[in-house]
Amino acid sequence: MRVSFLFFSFLLLSLQTLQANILHVGQGQVFQQIRPALAAAQAHDTLLVHAGFYQEGNLEIDRPLTLLGMDYPILDGGRQFEVLTIKSSDVCIRGFQIQYSGRMATIDLAGIKVLAVNRIRIEDNRVYQCYFGIYLSGAQDCVVRANDVHGTPLEEQNTGNGIHLWKCERARIEWNYLAGHRDGIYFEFVTDSKINNNFSENNIRYGLHFMFSHKDHYLDNRFRSNGAGVAVMYSREVQMHRNLFEYNWGSAAYGLLLKDISDSQIEHNRFEHNTAGIYLEGASRIRVLNNDFLENGWALRVQASCDANVFRENNFVANSFDVATNGHLVLNEFNGNYWDKYEGYDLNHDQVGDVPFRPVSLYAVVVEQMPYGLMLMRSFMVYLLDKAEKIVPSLTPEKLQDEAPLMNPLQRTAD
Repeated sequence: MRVSFLFFSFLLLSLQTLQANILHVGQGQVFQQIRPALAAAQAHDTLLVHAGFYQEGNLEIDRPLTLLGMDYPILDGGRQFEVLTIKSSDVCIRGFQIQYSGRMATIDLAGIKVLAVNRIRIEDNRVYQCYFGIYLSGAQDCVVRANDVHGTPLEEQNTGNGIHLWKCERARIEWNYLAGHRDGIYFEFVTDSKINNNFSENNIRYGLHFMFSHKDHYLDNRFRSNGAGVAVMYSREVQMHRNLFEYNWGSAAYGLLLKDISDSQIEHNRFEHNTAGIYLEGASRIRVLNNDFLENGWALRVQASCDANVFRENNFVANSFDVATNGHLVLNEFNGNYWDKYEGYDLNHDQVGDVPFRPVSLYAVVVEQMPYGLMLMRSFMVYLLDKAEKIVPSLTPEKLQDEAPLMNPLQRTAD
C-alpha cells in the first residue's frame, strides 16, 4: 500500500511538470510585457523574456515560476520602485539586467528581494545601480550564483549592500562580483551557509560583513580595496579558508576584523598589503594556521581581550610590524611560524630556530601607546631601540614568543 501511494505521488508530480507552459514575453510575442504574463502564468510555468527594455514598476512573483532572460532583457525600476519581489518558494530568476531601483531611508528597496520563502535560485544576472542589490529575508535553501552586482557608492547611510541576507539558513553565495556598495556581502542571523569564490572590491565599508551568524563557511573569495576590509562579529564556528585579503588600506582598515568571535578556523588565507592583516578583539579559541602575511602594516593586532587562540605554521614576510598587542598578559599560543625578522641560529640543522623569537618589537609597543610615533618609522633611533630590547627585554610581553620559529618559509601547495 505504501509503495502504491509513493508511485501515485510520483506520477502526479510528473504530470504536473509535463503540463507546465512556456510563456514568451517581448516585442512580437503573445505577451508584450512581463506583468500580464505573470498574471496568466500557472505554477511551475516558465516565462521566457526576450531582449528589450521593461519598465513596469514593482513586479511581484507569488507562485513557483522560472523567469529566463534572453540576451539580458532590462528590468528598470525607474529610480522609484523595487524591481522584483519574490513571495513564493521555488522561483528561479536567470539572465536579466536589473537596474535603477528606488532609494528610500525607511524601506530597503532592492533589485531583487526574497521574502520568507525557500528554494530560490538567482543566477547569472546583472544588478546595476540598485539601493540593495539582492536581498534575502527569512529564506532557506537559496542559491545566489554568478551575478554581477555593481553600484555607485554614495554616503554610507545612503548606500545599501550588494548581497544582503537576514535570518536565513543554508544559503549558497558563490561566484558573484560585487562593487560599489556599503558592504559587498552582509550576513546577519545567517546559519549553516557558504560563501565561496566571490570577488568583492571597492565597497564603502566591508567587502564581507558577518553579524550573529554561526556555522558558516567562506572559502576561496577575494576581498580587495574595501574601505574597512572584512568584519566577522559576534559569531562562532566560522570557517575561513583560502581567501585573499588585499589592499585594504586606511586608518580603520583591516584585512580581517574579528570581534567577539569564538571556536573558528582561519586557514590557508593570504593577507597582503593591508593596514592590519588580522585584528582580533574579544576572540577566543581561534586557530590561525598556514596563512601568509605579506607586506602589511601590522600582520596581527591581538588585543588583551583575546585568549586561547593558536597561531601556527604561518609565514610573516616584509610586514612593518609582525605582532602588536595592548597588554602584557599572554593567553595565546605562537608556535612553529616563519618570521623573516628572526635572526637566531640552527646549530642542529633541523630547520627550527634554537632560540625563541619575540615578534612584538619595542617600537610596536611604543606605537600602540602613542600612534603618532609612526613618524619615526625607519629611523636609526628606532633601529637602536629594538636592538637594545632584543638584548635586554624589559617592556615587551615576556611570554609572547614563538618557541619553535622556522628557519625557512613554509611552501604552499595548491589544495
